[in-house]
Formats: sequence, structure tokens, C-alpha cells
Amino acid sequence: MAQPTGGLKRFYGWLVVLALAGAAVIVWLAMRPPTISIPANVVVTAADTSGFSGYYLGSDSAPVTITEYGDFQCPLCASWDGVQFPAVREQLINTGKVRWRYRDWPIDQLHRWTRVASHAAACADEQGKYWPMHEALFVWQSTWAYSSNAPSLIHDYAVQAGVDGSKFDACMASKKYAGRIQASFNEGEALGVNATPSFVIGGRLYIGVEHMSSDEVGKLVDSIIAARPAPAKKP
Repeated sequence: MAQPTGGLKRFYGWLVVLALAGAAVIVWLAMRPPTISIPANVVVTAADTSGFSGYYLGSDSAPVTITEYGDFQCPLCASWDGVQFPAVREQLINTGKVRWRYRDWPIDQLHRWTRVASHAAACADEQGKYWPMHEALFVWQSTWAYSSNAPSLIHDYAVQAGVDGSKFDACMASKKYAGRIQASFNEGEALGVNATPSFVIGGRLYIGVEHMSSDEVGKLVDSIIAARPAPAKKP
């Protein structure tokens, strides 16, 4: 029986290599989280807002509540979260002066993945990991924000934050928080929000104040607390 020539051996070898490479690609595609988009301008139902008014950090007995309207793909929001928010958290939230409330305000015209990121944070919240995911999305924003592979990267950040990947993927595929995100956007728009980050402090809206420092926030909080009447003395 004739033996394969050297040329045929190399040919068969390349076929094996290509077959293995093809199998590897199939496995990779099967394991890779699917690309997903979260619809905008959906009709908000009562179920979307029932029992939910935002993501909170701090004591519910804090004398001042600050609401932030932010966009996870907004560079100015990421800058504020990385530079100013740590001091706000340490000096105002952890000391019991402030309860922080975060609301999504996605700017769809500029940011392709903003609602995907908001939905990812909501899915992480299901597993008690909202704030670690919130932080990760801003820390790694420059990596995922303009990548065609953003959903896969965001999946990886969720797992690194301690989220079960399979449950997270199922939550993302459901798109069940699209209405919640829209309700948050509608709330901010009704107040007059037109840029991010924006804050409501003491009932006053501060629009697009990415340059507001943690010290300025602290002074506002102290002035609000000082202006409140002292509690009545017990007889």
C-alpha cells in the first residue's frame, strides 16, 4: 500500500490544525455571552417601579438625601465617581449625614452601551452586588465604553464583582429592567435634567456639575442640616 508523500502529510496536518481551530472557535462562541441591546423609550408599567425608587447607599435615617442622575458611559460621571465620590462616601455617607440615591439617566444619542451598563448594574443588584458593579463600570469605562465587545467585557466585570455569571446572563437576556431604566430617565427629565452628572441636593437641582468638589457637597450638606429647626425638647 502506498504511503502518503511528504506533501500529503503536511496537507493532512493542516487539516487537523484547521479542524481543531474551528472546534475551538465554536466552543468560544458558545461560551461567550451574547451581544445584547436594551431598548429605549419603552412604556413604563407599574411593575417597573413598584417597590423601587433608586439605588441607595447609607443610612435611611440620614438627615440629607442626595440624588445623582448619571450615565455609566459618561466620561465626566466616571471622573466624578473616581475623584470626588470616595471622599463623599467617607465623609458624608459613612458618617450618617447623607443617604446617596443613584438614578440612571442614559444619554442614548452619545452612548451606545449606556443602557446595557445600567441593566447590568440592575442584574448585579439582584445578587446584592450593585455597588461593586457600579464602581467597576466606572473604573473600567475607558475599556468597555467604545468596544464592540462591551457586553462580554461587562459580563466579566460582573463575575469579578462576585456575581454568578449564568444568572447574570439570564437576567441580561430577559431585558426585564428596561422599564425601570426608562422610568429613572423620565423622572430626571421631568425635573429638568439635561446633562450628567446632575444632583438634587436639598431639593435643588444642580445640572451637569462634574466640577463640583466633595468639599462643596459637604458645605451644602452642612448648611442644609444647620438650617433645619432643632427638635423640640421633651417636657
